[in-house]
Amino acid sequence: MTKTYIDPSPANFQAFKDLPRDEPIHMLNLLRYREEAAYPAGHENAGKGWSGRRAYQEYGKTSGPIFRRVGGSIVWRGAFQTVVTGPEAMQWHDGFVAQYPNSGAFFEMIKDPDYQKAVVNRTAALADSRLVRFAPGDAGEGF
Repeated sequence: MTKTYIDPSPANFQAFKDLPRDEPIHMLNLLRYREEAAYPAGHENAGKGWSGRRAYQEYGKTSGPIFRRVGGSIVWRGAFQTVVTGPEAMQWHDGFVAQYPNSGAFFEMIKDPDYQKAVVNRTAALADSRLVRFAPGDAGEGF
């Protein structure tokens, strides 16, 4: 079975924290949803029969106000079609790039108590994911 990733490892999160905190960042998000959301027993959404996609929509609805409050925005969003270069088994449902004014804004978001409640929906929704930090570059016609 292939290893899946939902949350950052301690080493990866430390590497993120060690990068400069005072410059804009882009976060590439690649998402593969569970067929059925996996909520912890007793959670208000457990037993509703939601798909992973529906649970992720709830995550967006509940975390969105916090994301926007810290200055976040979506600069690109797309629906997966096929892998051109890479492992054939690499299948995603959705992808997007979130922009933050700086990593401090990202930290502010993930430390927010309301965000911490909302992120349960993300965890329940995802079978696998990737979250990759980039420094924004110039767009244009060339590579």
